Amino acid sequence: MNYGKSFRLLDLIFRKLLRQNAGVPYPVHHTATIHNPSKLRCGIGTFPGDSPGVYINADNGIEVGDFTNIGPNVGLISANHDFLDNDRRIAAPPIILGKFCWIGMGAVILPGVQLGDFTVVGAGAVVTKSFPEGCQVLGGNPARILKHLDPAACHAAAQRKYQQAVR
Repeated sequence: MNYGKSFRLLDLIFRKLLRQNAGVPYPVHHTATIHNPSKLRCGIGTFPGDSPGVYINADNGIEVGDFTNIGPNVGLISANHDFLDNDRRIAAPPIILGKFCWIGMGAVILPGVQLGDFTVVGAGAVVTKSFPEGCQVLGGNPARILKHLDPAACHAAAQRKYQQAVR
């Protein structure tokens, strides 16, 4: 990823000197928060937290596929707590985001959600259940399918992106 000088400087100050998000192996925005980065797996060309205000809790694991883009103020929350005892964490399956997904500004993805390749999550959507089919646009609260995308067009775009990455 090509970051500007000011982004790199702020990353140096916050991540390296002040140790905010210190366990993240790539530059992140100084307003992003990533809990348990050791359980966050990222594909090629994917850098969760490089947008402002992103909140990621990877306590139960998060997998983000190749070339998936996560917009500003997105919440990826893989953990939850007991409804009666806030100190007690509840185990949950990891969040799995497919390849070439796009998570719009202010969207929230909750524990155990799986999104198929080429899933677009609209701004402000709250994804409470899985949509593993892929090639679709989600929106709303709770999120639902708004539109299906042409799989052939999706896969052609993926081929172009991988070819660009090889260069």
